[in-house]
Amino acid sequence: MKTNVTQVMVDEHKLILRMIALVEKNTELLDQGKFRNWQFYLDAVDFIRNYADRFHHAKEEDVLFVELIKNGMPEKQSPIEAMHMEHDQGRAHVRAIEDAAQKALDGETGQAAIIAENAKGYAALLRGHIEKEDDILYPLAERVLPEEVRARMLDAYAQAEAKTPELENKYLLMVEGYEQQAAA
Repeated sequence: MKTNVTQVMVDEHKLILRMIALVEKNTELLDQGKFRNWQFYLDAVDFIRNYADRFHHAKEEDVLFVELIKNGMPEKQSPIEAMHMEHDQGRAHVRAIEDAAQKALDGETGQAAIIAENAKGYAALLRGHIEKEDDILYPLAERVLPEEVRARMLDAYAQAEAKTPELENKYLLMVEGYEQQAAA
């Protein structure tokens, strides 16, 4: 039985998808004029930057992708290049959401449409992105990565997580709090 080096990321995707579902639900309400909690969008940006980007991508980009390249996957014109491009596209949506939500919070009108457009764009991008990783890239990684690199990869994940020991719990609580509000 090979040591699984992608399950941790599949598990992290579940929390990311819970936040995406909240973004989608609240943005639908925003479009209907029934949601004006700009702080939610700033919190979503905080979650995306710190949990999805720094915490999750630290393992994905700095460990998994690096090992895949070392073990024969091309860096360019490959799934890895496509994933990097989507990470960058996601970051552009996030910057736009943050900018518009901050302006809205400061009382500037006309920001809801910008928030909605970028929130929908980000959510759609990320759903597709996670699907490609969970269904194509990760299973491929499990097939091609040799057993001898796997323990080192898990150690590198643990080191990445140790840099921010309370982070995962903080964002789990944030998502749960917003889920409770959405259900109320």
